[in-house]
Amino acid sequence: MTGQQDRQRGRRSRAFKAVGLTLAGALVLGVAALGWAYRHLNDNITSVDIDNALGDNRPPRAVTVPTPSGTASATPLPTTALNILVLGSDSRSGAQNQELGGGDSTGARSDTAMVVHIDAGRTGATVVSIPRDTLVDRPSCPLPSGGSTAPAYGAMFNTAYSVGGPVCAVKTVESMTDVRMDHYVEVDFSGFAKLVNALGGVTVTTAEDIDDEDSHLTLAAGTHHLDGTQALALARTRHGIGDGSDLGRIGLQQTLVKALLEQIAATDLLTSPTRLYEVADAVTGSLTTDTGLDSLTELTELARSLKSLSSERLTTVTMPVVPAPSDPNRVVAREPAASQLWGSLRRP
Repeated sequence: MTGQQDRQRGRRSRAFKAVGLTLAGALVLGVAALGWAYRHLNDNITSVDIDNALGDNRPPRAVTVPTPSGTASATPLPTTALNILVLGSDSRSGAQNQELGGGDSTGARSDTAMVVHIDAGRTGATVVSIPRDTLVDRPSCPLPSGGSTAPAYGAMFNTAYSVGGPVCAVKTVESMTDVRMDHYVEVDFSGFAKLVNALGGVTVTTAEDIDDEDSHLTLAAGTHHLDGTQALALARTRHGIGDGSDLGRIGLQQTLVKALLEQIAATDLLTSPTRLYEVADAVTGSLTTDTGLDSLTELTELARSLKSLSSERLTTVTMPVVPAPSDPNRVVAREPAASQLWGSLRRP
């Protein structure tokens, strides 16, 4: 072998070594970045130990449905129905929330309340909206300090969150429905707006003109592609539509929920790691959950089980109500229709 061949082999060896070191370095940096991202997303989530706070004096959990024979798969879907209380809240302080109309930490309110019932096979779901102006009997709720709130009769539904936070919101819903809330999810104003922006906006169709000075939203009837701030304003609009009651706003919120599902389905997040991270960061950064959903792993598992759930398989309803005899500006549950609705959620 000549000296020139030796030099060429030496150069190739050094080149291969440099490439190997570069790839190894990139791999290490990539793993480190993934580890940092996972920790960051996990740390974003705020959780409340609702099960421990409420103890065993609660409605029973849903019954497990037997899996039909011949339907085994490598990743079987859950065989138990799931009920999740979802609140839209302005409870978190901060410049972004206040800019979007949120309150400070001493003025917590639950502007939106939905019970999401997911069937045992994860092929369908029902979203039941509870008007925040509903008058209910609010039970005594445990407080983190060790004390408890006083029970109240004929109180507005959204006062449960105001006086006792997530624990009291869950206990009040379970008391009025006799349906066990398996999980709790709370989304704040700024996080919702960030999520919509991370998804590239959301397209909705409104049946009538909207002009609401309180939510700062003006839209002509028709189809619109909204950014995060506009979508949040739509979710909060009530005075610019219908009779100005909370029932009109609920209709807009239900339209928005279906539109978001369609937008998520149309957005292939797996082909864009950057957008996937933006969406994950927006979601986790806006969440308060129970301890059963307070990790990225648990949230991902729930999302995986719902991958076949489309907007066509989502039913949206509002708890049947009538004007309250004591106050025409408030509502009460319309019976027996309300009890029949909640009863349908207790069946497998």
